[in-house]
Amino acid sequence: MKEKITGRDAAKGVTRVSKQRPPVLEEVEKLLLLWIEQKQRAGDSVTKAIICEKAKALHADLLKQQPVAVTVATQPGTSADAEGFKASRGWFERFKTRSGIHSVVRHGEAASSDVAAAEEYATEFLEVIVSEGYLPQQVFKCDETGLFWKRMPKCTFITEEETSLPGHKPMKDRLTLLFCANASGDLKIKPLLVYHSENPRAFKKHKVNKEQLSVLWQSNPKAWVTRLLFVKWVNAFFGPAVKKYLVDYNLPLKAMLLMDNAPAHPPGLEEDLLEDFNFIKVMFLPPNTTPLLQPMDQQVISNFKKLYTREFFRRCFEMTDRSSLTLHEFWREHFDIVSCLQIITIAWAGVSQTKVNSAWRNLWPDCVVKPASSASAPAPESTVLEEIVSLGRTMGLEVTEEDVYELVEEHDRDLTTEELVELQKERHAKCG
Repeated sequence: MKEKITGRDAAKGVTRVSKQRPPVLEEVEKLLLLWIEQKQRAGDSVTKAIICEKAKALHADLLKQQPVAVTVATQPGTSADAEGFKASRGWFERFKTRSGIHSVVRHGEAASSDVAAAEEYATEFLEVIVSEGYLPQQVFKCDETGLFWKRMPKCTFITEEETSLPGHKPMKDRLTLLFCANASGDLKIKPLLVYHSENPRAFKKHKVNKEQLSVLWQSNPKAWVTRLLFVKWVNAFFGPAVKKYLVDYNLPLKAMLLMDNAPAHPPGLEEDLLEDFNFIKVMFLPPNTTPLLQPMDQQVISNFKKLYTREFFRRCFEMTDRSSLTLHEFWREHFDIVSCLQIITIAWAGVSQTKVNSAWRNLWPDCVVKPASSASAPAPESTVLEEIVSLGRTMGLEVTEEDVYELVEEHDRDLTTEELVELQKERHAKCG
């Protein structure tokens, strides 16, 4: 009897136990771990039921995409036989042991416990605020989000044409942004941007000086925020900006940074802060309470993405209106990552102080300032959507508000099986 193989897989955790295991099932588990890692980075944990459903969906997709592998993988008596992969209790327990994901999996009454945890945390948070005397100007929240910076609404002719083309597709080009602002909304920190390339070709073409960008430009193959990059941003931008702000406004030198429990910013972060910033206290939101509590998630990031899309459409219209370029030519050949950076700057600046402040209504309602008049309130979300649709139709795009809303929401959706496969290939290439 051959010894068990205990070599670690590139997907960070799957341990091969037997050469008899179907290749397609091994691939499912690799992709499943990448997906779980993505959920962790969003500050979410998952239940057994959710993991099993995702495993079955991955298995079904892989069988469709890899017909040659089906004959190899669907051997009688295996978990991937012709009747389909069941994601049984036995498989799940073995997968959990092989991958070491015990701490990620939630059990039992998930939704109700999330609400209870959110309510309990909100009470504890306010007690800290009151007992330690924090002002809205001193309390900050940061959050990460994905941005498919060149993506168009699904129904447009550009999207339809791209889906039929082989090879790299610009609409899949994704970057990650980390946004941060204080509860009063009057200090927005320079964002962290993580891309898959350290020096894109467009930087050379436009003679870009990365030190002068409106973001901290960083890179890694997956375009994800890592702990190392996060700590670099905290010490290079967050700490100095907060300290200068507090000194300039003659406020007590103390601050709180509120974060998700994502791997990029785990407990112990205060130990990584430079000595100049030891006045910063770090607090963490409980897992799975993001939709209920997280201030940056309460319309701030959504507002940024709508403003980004509006400026993107406006730039497309202006360039095609004053030149001989078609929309497709401009989008394909002239809208590059440098153009994207310019739009990110405009969109982040366009997120109003009122919008940022009002996002704290669930966690810290007393810090939210009521507008003196409707005139001082930011433009309604519906108005921004209407402007995007109007610009799109002016350019000949058949686009609706629902299409735009779907586009905005899609930036943070789960990666598809195809995208997970591509990520897995990239990771394997790096390790190989």
